[in-house]
Amino acid sequence: MLENILGIIKGKRQRESTLTEEEIIKKVDHQKLPKHIAIIMDGNGRWALKRGMPRGAGHRAGVESLRQVVNACANLGIEYLTVYAFSTENWKRPKEEINILMDLLVEYINKEINELHEKNIRVNSIGRTDELPLSAQKALVKAEELTKKNTTLTLNLALNYGGRSEIVDAVQKISQKVLDGEMKVVNIDENIISANLYTAGFPDPELVIRPSGEYRLSNYLLWQVAYSEFWITPVFWPDFRKIHLLEAILSFQSRKRRFGGLKY
Repeated sequence: MLENILGIIKGKRQRESTLTEEEIIKKVDHQKLPKHIAIIMDGNGRWALKRGMPRGAGHRAGVESLRQVVNACANLGIEYLTVYAFSTENWKRPKEEINILMDLLVEYINKEINELHEKNIRVNSIGRTDELPLSAQKALVKAEELTKKNTTLTLNLALNYGGRSEIVDAVQKISQKVLDGEMKVVNIDENIISANLYTAGFPDPELVIRPSGEYRLSNYLLWQVAYSEFWITPVFWPDFRKIHLLEAILSFQSRKRRFGGLKY
């Protein structure tokens, strides 16, 4: 049964990939776009190793994919884009690779911030960013301060982010409010929990995209993706382009979202 399901998914993906970008754009309903898209930017290292290059080259190539996807989302009218840039588990990687990732983060912000600001794009970060290198923290503060009033697209950079850590931090915040007498235990509900997550004030993502063909969440937005639609592609992140984003959106628009109910 599982093999049949995966075969159907694979077949559908192959049919979608035969369309040109222009053909997909014509099929996309611009009145039914997802408000919030989340992406797990996966496959940089494998992309590089497949080409006999160091892993760092894959991360650098992935920055170009991010730039193109951000621009595409802004032009389409997507309101929120959250990208998994560095997880709490990524600290287990070699120190050299971590340094490359942190340097690329600072480089990306410094190179792109003025253009992002001109395009009315807001930069925001979620995660335990106070544990990042000081240079990365300063770059993020600068970007967030400069773009905080922008309204075209909010770009959420998930950095030193973990879904379980986020829930732990939210529980601790809520517990402290109970101890301080600001709240009663019986008043804690889903809305209270959502209001104490890193993503407080943002809608949950309707669409989650995972490049590289992996079928797992990798500790990403565990609370927020309860009813998200998933789109998985074997394309590594450095090769991900606007056409893949459009394929994902087109697939999203073909889904019947019932949220546990029934639609006839």
